[in-house]
Amino acid sequence: MKDSYSQKLHNLIPGGAHTYSRGDDQFPANAPSILERGEGAYVFSPDGKKYLDYGMGLRSVNIGYGNKEIADACYTEIIKGNNLTRASLTELRAAELLTELIPSVDMVKFAKHGSAVTSAAVKLARAYTGKKFVAVPSEQPFFSYDDWFIGSTVMQRGIPAEMTTLTLKFNYNNIDSLIHLFDAHPGEIAAVMLEAATNIKPQPDFLYQVKALCKKNGAVFILDEMITGFRWHLQGAQTYFNIEPDLCTFGKAMANGFAVAALAGKREIMEVGGILEEGAERVFLTSTTHGAEMSALGAFIKTMEILKRDSIVEHFWEYGQNLMDGLNGIAGDLGIEEQFYVEGYPCSPNYVVKDKTGNVSLAMRTLFAQEMLSKDVLMPYIAVSYSHQNAELDLTLDAARHALKICQQALNDGYESYLNSPVIKPVFRKYN
Repeated sequence: MKDSYSQKLHNLIPGGAHTYSRGDDQFPANAPSILERGEGAYVFSPDGKKYLDYGMGLRSVNIGYGNKEIADACYTEIIKGNNLTRASLTELRAAELLTELIPSVDMVKFAKHGSAVTSAAVKLARAYTGKKFVAVPSEQPFFSYDDWFIGSTVMQRGIPAEMTTLTLKFNYNNIDSLIHLFDAHPGEIAAVMLEAATNIKPQPDFLYQVKALCKKNGAVFILDEMITGFRWHLQGAQTYFNIEPDLCTFGKAMANGFAVAALAGKREIMEVGGILEEGAERVFLTSTTHGAEMSALGAFIKTMEILKRDSIVEHFWEYGQNLMDGLNGIAGDLGIEEQFYVEGYPCSPNYVVKDKTGNVSLAMRTLFAQEMLSKDVLMPYIAVSYSHQNAELDLTLDAARHALKICQQALNDGYESYLNSPVIKPVFRKYN
């Protein structure tokens, strides 16, 4: 335990936080163990220390912390009652907005977090097809906290053994591996779920091949847009890559940090979760007291307005490209461009840190994050917001010059002389 706040958190909350990505084992020891507030692109610890943040609420805050327009829109809905006994006008407006915005979407079901809607998508696909297996890429680390997905990871404690067999893995950008699954489980795969892209770009035609394979085998083609949604394109990665899914799921940056997620897609499939078809067997799709909370949906509506008005997505691409160029340029100047580099799409960059033998190194990644924090930059990963502007870019690159010089020295001398922290650990590991 690092301090009294950490001790209190772990005493009261299993894991010390409400998502493992916020855990102590994901940050260097000099990271603040608790935060008091955020403003723009900055967060503040209870002692008043200010950090430039690139975590941005686990990528959920895309405009900036404490945005007044969004907070006011949220408050307006709160004083209307926030959560009513029947569906609200705000709920209807939000549904109309999303179905008008995303070309593939005919209907939508709102919820509070991503795992709820990805699990709902799986249930809907199984109900629609009458099949049981779901296929996901082994390279994409997280789809849900529910048993259907966690049972396919190494963290299987608490999950019935029979659940661990229902999610199948294939390799992203390797269509033959997916063909193999369909051949090995003929007529049994209900859906293929994947992110259109992560840091790895899809090979030409890969997404179209996946869709065609789903259609050929009667499986539902699901795009998980938790991260790509409202970052790659206002209409999601599906529009960026010109690929139309049967179902899609959204969350994260929908409402600038407010809790909104969505299962959306084609009417033919979504209506399976409806109640109007007389005599049809019912599907308990997803039913959440707070799924259509007016305050959060008001934040979603206002966030979409600001994204359009201020060309926010374009800013992500421009700022991200400048940040990538700057960080890669510093690494190149220091001669460590093979050990540190930023890759992926400018709207959602990813930094990679390796040891001198060329292997990805969590120890060196921890050292880089530690030294960025020594200059008051919190960079567990890179989530760009509209509040990251030129001043923030300059601050970041100044911090990176310091951090990468330390990394350069550690590559020669060994990180042990420079790292004042336990090495960060993967979230998905069998043992603490």
